[in-house]
Amino acid sequence: MDYREEALSLHRDNPVVDTHLDLAGEIYNRYLAGEKEVIKNRFLENFKKGGFNVIVSSLYIDDLFLPEMALKTALGQIRALMEDVESCNKEVILIKNKDDLNKALKEDKVGILLSFEGLEPIGSDIGLLRIFHELGVRAAGLVWSRRNYVADGCSFSPVEEGQRGGLTRFGVQVVRRMEELNMLIDVSHLNDEGFWDVVKFTTKPFIASHSNARNLHGRMRNLTDEQIKAIAERGGVIGINAYKTIAGVIEGDNPIKKLADHIEYMVELVGPSHVGYGFDLCNSYYESELKFRYEPHNNDCLGSHAEAVLLTEELLRRGMSKEDAKLVIGGNFLRIFNDMLK
Repeated sequence: MDYREEALSLHRDNPVVDTHLDLAGEIYNRYLAGEKEVIKNRFLENFKKGGFNVIVSSLYIDDLFLPEMALKTALGQIRALMEDVESCNKEVILIKNKDDLNKALKEDKVGILLSFEGLEPIGSDIGLLRIFHELGVRAAGLVWSRRNYVADGCSFSPVEEGQRGGLTRFGVQVVRRMEELNMLIDVSHLNDEGFWDVVKFTTKPFIASHSNARNLHGRMRNLTDEQIKAIAERGGVIGINAYKTIAGVIEGDNPIKKLADHIEYMVELVGPSHVGYGFDLCNSYYESELKFRYEPHNNDCLGSHAEAVLLTEELLRRGMSKEDAKLVIGGNFLRIFNDMLK
């Protein structure tokens, strides 16, 4: 079997989804530096080569802008994304409802769905959830890897810290309000205490948009077997993260095979209906942040979204069926989005 051709065919003929990309933040950074048409010039070709129909764009606020600038920065990111989408000659659309999602799929467009990566922009004002929902935000990672009014984030590696907490009283109100608004709850970056509070205080499916298996790489950013099972039992999905230090890639490893290890492990644990792609590709974002604080780096397992087909190829080579591969590359998250969107 020609696994590469089979993978290309799957990506060409079936929906493909990535549930985490810092796209709005990168566009905003590049707009501040005077650059325009970011999606068209830097992303669209690779989105198309990879067959991607849906990209979930995070609203991530760098530490530099906290706390005073969180709300303004988030609004600036949404504005910049909207303007950039408008410059794409209708090849890219914002997904706010089920009609938008269906349009992206039927007309072979790239649909962008907005999600928070940390609820710092709402501060302690739960009413702002409604405002952001009106602007098109349909999901929220409750925290990044730090504390906010909602919960505590998990560290990337062991650090000195005091007593950790789960969901705050405000956080419990937030997750319940999110379910009322049909906003999707995302537990990536949440600590273990907060994770189990989400299980306790919610009733609908939730996701981990960009997390891997802790049993394969023991970072707190990754999920334990019990957490993976809890997400699956609720009907949720986990997006596999392609950031090398979260996937556990060390010098000499094949990054594609390492990602496939995490997928294979989760599929064996909970079945193929609860795993997807949530790559968190960061190289281009860090490049856009040069004026602020970051240095260029190469910490992505994939060079671009066009290379997602290489991961699908590896899954097929390992014996994954085409039907299961369709679920992993996009079908599982589309099920979640269809249930969420009105």
